[in-house]
Amino acid sequence: MPVKQISVSLENVPGKLSEVSEYLGENGINIIALSVADTADISAIRFVPSDPDKAANVLKSHGYSIKITDVLAVETPNHPGGLNAVLKPLKQVSINVNYLYTCLGTGEKTVLIVGVDNMDEAMKVLKKNWVHMYDEELYRL
Repeated sequence: MPVKQISVSLENVPGKLSEVSEYLGENGINIIALSVADTADISAIRFVPSDPDKAANVLKSHGYSIKITDVLAVETPNHPGGLNAVLKPLKQVSINVNYLYTCLGTGEKTVLIVGVDNMDEAMKVLKKNWVHMYDEELYRL
C-alpha cells in the first residue's frame, strides 16, 4: 500500500519552513520523511506526515496550497549497493523513479520514499522481489 505525501511550495525566505513545522508540531503531527528542493524564489517541500489528513487540514487552514500524492515507502538494505534492491527491479520493468528521499529517524532501517510513474506495477514488482513496503506501519516508526 502507498503512503500519503504532502507537497507545498514555500517562499524561499528565512523562517517559512520553520513556520510549517511549527503549525504541524502544535497539532501533534510528526514529519516522518522530508525533502526540500529550492530555486531562487520558491522551495518545493515534500513530506510524509504522521497524520496526512490532519496535516492537510492544518496547512490549508493557514492558507497553504497543498498537493497530496501516493508514494511508496520501502526498506532498502543498509550496505553498499543496497539501493539497487529497490531500483533494479523497477528498472527491469521500465518503471521510472521520479524522485526519492529517506525517512527521518528510523533507527537501523533505511526507509526510502519513492515517487514512481506507475504505482500499481511498482508495488507488484517490489513485492515479487521481496522488498518490504510500509503502509500504516510507517506512521508508527
